[in-house]
Amino acid sequence: MQTVKLNNGVEMPIFGLGVFQVSDAAECETAVFEAIRAGYRLLDTAAAYQNEEAVGRGIKRSGVAREELFITTKLWIQDAGYESTKVAFEKSLQRLGLDYLDLYLIHQPYGDIYGSWRAMEELYKAGRTRAIGVSNFYPDRLVDLLLHHEIVPAVNQIETHPYWHQEEAQQFLKEHNIVLESWSPFAQDPTIFDNELLKTIAAKYQKSVAQLILRWLTQRGIVVIPKSVKKARIIENSQIFDFEVSAEDMAALKTLDTKKSTIFDHHNPASVQLISQAHFNI
Repeated sequence: MQTVKLNNGVEMPIFGLGVFQVSDAAECETAVFEAIRAGYRLLDTAAAYQNEEAVGRGIKRSGVAREELFITTKLWIQDAGYESTKVAFEKSLQRLGLDYLDLYLIHQPYGDIYGSWRAMEELYKAGRTRAIGVSNFYPDRLVDLLLHHEIVPAVNQIETHPYWHQEEAQQFLKEHNIVLESWSPFAQDPTIFDNELLKTIAAKYQKSVAQLILRWLTQRGIVVIPKSVKKARIIENSQIFDFEVSAEDMAALKTLDTKKSTIFDHHNPASVQLISQAHFNI
């Protein structure tokens, strides 16, 4: 599995499994198990997904040594703040059945992110997590965090897919030595697999549209975590490192970029209010 090197020297797989919206516990556990069997080593969950326990069972069932895996989970808004972050971290570890994390992220840039980041810096220094980072932090929010804290986030997980390439954000992150990780690489839009340009380019390489998208992203140095609960699709998604998208096709794909979210606008006050009020039994 190809890796990217984080700003603290830790190697992170560039490809893994995401489990957002996999609410059925048995289905989630099996998906994790099958992904690990297929060679996946990066697994991404979150407290707000309410499936950390199922992910942990899938990990245990796989029998793969803990040190071979890279496990990410995230802190939800309701647990933002110094003390509550430490409590939430321990709860996530307990649900996952792990002694440490590889990556712990602030899930959304709202609430007491200052207190959360101070707590996460301490968790990192204590060796409880190998790296810390953020999710959904756009340049304005990220600069604010950077200016007032010691440790630079290792990763920023943001919406990135063929309809929003995030080229400006990626350049900004590179300047600060922060890895871009894509959530929803398929734009949460099933019609993306019928896009004529994507279908035409994918056919040139005898690959599926999903494989083309994932290879396009990883070729840009972006970490990808596609979700699937189907064994065949889990295996198919991982078979992307035996071809390379040409410069010509990479350029053609730029025509699909709308330069805006197709899923959730983190700068819209109504959206911010909606997501900030979302509470989970965690």
